[in-house]
Amino acid sequence: MEPKSPTTFEWQIEKMKSRGCIIEDEPRCMEILSQLNYYRLTAYFLPFRNKRDESYRSGTSFETVYLMYEFDRKLRGLLFKVIEEIEIYVRSKIAYYHGHKYGATGYEAAENFNHRHNHDEFMRKIANEKEHNKEVLFVKHHIEKYGGEMPIWVMVELFSLGMLSRFYSDLPTVDRKKLSFDMFGENESNIRSWLYCCSSLRNICAHYGRLYYRDLGAVPATPKGYEFTFDRTLYSTITMLKLMQLSKDK
Repeated sequence: MEPKSPTTFEWQIEKMKSRGCIIEDEPRCMEILSQLNYYRLTAYFLPFRNKRDESYRSGTSFETVYLMYEFDRKLRGLLFKVIEEIEIYVRSKIAYYHGHKYGATGYEAAENFNHRHNHDEFMRKIANEKEHNKEVLFVKHHIEKYGGEMPIWVMVELFSLGMLSRFYSDLPTVDRKKLSFDMFGENESNIRSWLYCCSSLRNICAHYGRLYYRDLGAVPATPKGYEFTFDRTLYSTITMLKLMQLSKDK
């Protein structure tokens, strides 16, 4: 099947109107469409779609949909800031703990991880991060002065949140238990789940993905005795972030 042909802003406006969207200010609508990808914006019409066809429910307006888009954009910024604080905090805690228990470069030894850990793959990722960031000043310094050897408290600065989450998951159980309690006062299986969910949410935010009216896929583990059971909704993930933030700041 051939892909669809490109369309003009005028066609896009007529398409929305034909589906029942109210557009009171067409020049403003065209200005917005010229700044946003039409395909990106149409995702925010999903809650207003009739199930039987592609038409929109009565009263659906372009202005309402655009305000939802703006709300989502601002929400991404707020959540990204919280995730950033949690990520930097976890990096610091893991680096301090691991460095003192296993030494500056203990992460290079496979025996310091659990049986699920793929050390060859891990070290390839380490090498890739060093190569990709070789012009970054602190990386360049360690290459020139130490032959590329980096202590864990330096290396974690090159970890993505996904890599940090995997690093934690691959630690021996005794280490995960100690870190989970020290960082958030929670059991290690919950923190494994929460770091994974943080990584997933961060990737959505970093790529300007839609949060509103979306199944996030990853389900955060529910703390024992909590007032409701977490699910794939954004509300559950935001609640998880709140718990992490509150525990971190105690």
